[in-house]
Amino acid sequence: MQPINSQLNTDDCTFGNNRAAMLEAIARFRDAEQLPLAAEQAKAERYHQRGWLLPRERLNRLLDPGAPFVELCALAGHRLYDDSDGTGAGGGAICGIGVISGQRCMVRVDNYAVKGGTISPAGMEKALRMQQIALENHLPTVTLAQSGGANLLYATETFAPGGRGFANQARLSAAGIPQITVVHGSATAGGAYQPGLSDYVVMIRGQSGMYLAGPPLLKAATGEIAEEESLGGAEMHCHQAGSGDYLAEDDADAIRVAREIVATLPRPGAEPFEHNWCEPRYPIEELLGVVPADAKTPYDVREIIARIADDSALLDFKPDFDRQTVCGHARIEGAPIGILGNNGPITPEGANKAAQFIQLCQQSGTPLLFLHNTTGFMVGTHVEQRGIIKHGAKMIQAVANASVPKFSIVVGGSYGAGNYAMCGRGFDPRFIFAWPNSRTAVMGAAQAGRVMRIVTEQKMRRSGQLDDDALDKLETDTAAFMQGNSSALACSARLWDDGIIDPRDTRKLLGLLLQICRAAEKAHPHKTTFGVARF
Repeated sequence: MQPINSQLNTDDCTFGNNRAAMLEAIARFRDAEQLPLAAEQAKAERYHQRGWLLPRERLNRLLDPGAPFVELCALAGHRLYDDSDGTGAGGGAICGIGVISGQRCMVRVDNYAVKGGTISPAGMEKALRMQQIALENHLPTVTLAQSGGANLLYATETFAPGGRGFANQARLSAAGIPQITVVHGSATAGGAYQPGLSDYVVMIRGQSGMYLAGPPLLKAATGEIAEEESLGGAEMHCHQAGSGDYLAEDDADAIRVAREIVATLPRPGAEPFEHNWCEPRYPIEELLGVVPADAKTPYDVREIIARIADDSALLDFKPDFDRQTVCGHARIEGAPIGILGNNGPITPEGANKAAQFIQLCQQSGTPLLFLHNTTGFMVGTHVEQRGIIKHGAKMIQAVANASVPKFSIVVGGSYGAGNYAMCGRGFDPRFIFAWPNSRTAVMGAAQAGRVMRIVTEQKMRRSGQLDDDALDKLETDTAAFMQGNSSALACSARLWDDGIIDPRDTRKLLGLLLQICRAAEKAHPHKTTFGVARF
């Protein structure tokens, strides 16, 4: 592999402008992430007086100090549904991949301190996504449960997906993936089945409760009057019913028990691919200024690759066949990876090249990384006559059928079928993250406004009632709507990605994800190399 010769001029004022725009975008999503944290901290004294740890405090005690924690879907539901102030970002839970007693695990901590930890439709979708990641990567799951259950305003939207969550728990157990739940509060009705379907259940004396029907509902349904402890308290479940496996004294003790349970689990582990890889030749800090602040300004995606790949080296695949779709082999922290990136729209030649490259990586068991920045497939008479539809379909088929781990980073625009071809959310990448400057939509905002204007103008002309002012307003309003709903924050709120990341964290994150996938492969060597599991 040959190191990339970067053409980036970091002394140019354009680089400085790009850097400033990226830092501003980073600040916006960091501010959004702080809203639920501030809401949680505002209630700290109240919950500490009850002897409860705050959700983030529970998380910190659960995880190994200093070990990496990849938080996932932190902005799920941001300003959607009834989240008018942004404090409900995260959908009622803190989720991610962390290290517990030396073992990588999928972690879920119900955020009871914000809106009671109630689950919105976005929160339910997030929960299902976490289960999918745990299954695909064979990650033990640890849940610190204390939730108000489904948000009743959206109960009809979460009921059916909630059933899928229980089915997924059964499938995780069947796949040999341990599930550990600490019940920090009351788990009632359907919520009782989440710990009930877990393999290990930790309860807290005088604090935990599990009921199919709590005392009020029991009295209404049958007339029976029962005390909470005798009906479903921790001591009853641990001493009589056997639904609880471990009885702890308080939050901290329960988390200690959970850590000790994880310590007993088998751990296949994964050694680094190589111990002595070379860091990139160019500073990771320069990623802040690589992407132009003006999305219409072109740049070479190799400038990104040069700052995330070992030794900044790339073995370019068919570099002269099509220059707008970049394909090549590289390594990240010693791990081999095939990279696809965009320098413009996808042409027939680019789609052909990408499909072949994906098939070669599938054949060799090499994971794939997609760096999105495309307006989509090229359009026009010339490319239609060269078979853009057929060649594009071949690329889409290659992406859909590749079973090696696929990682997507949306570094710029990801529009229309180009999002599909570059392994957007609908094509089940193992993980997908976005840079804060990115946009994802069916088409660009200005283009959408213009399309709506043309279509409506044609209708008006047929009826003989042309109204230029109405057309101007329609075009402006459509463009504004598309612009507002295609931003990184808006897309992350809808779980079109697994989170927004600072560009400077890209290499470190990819290195960790590659290790997670390798560990999953070592845990199940009987499966097809890097085989993908699906619910």
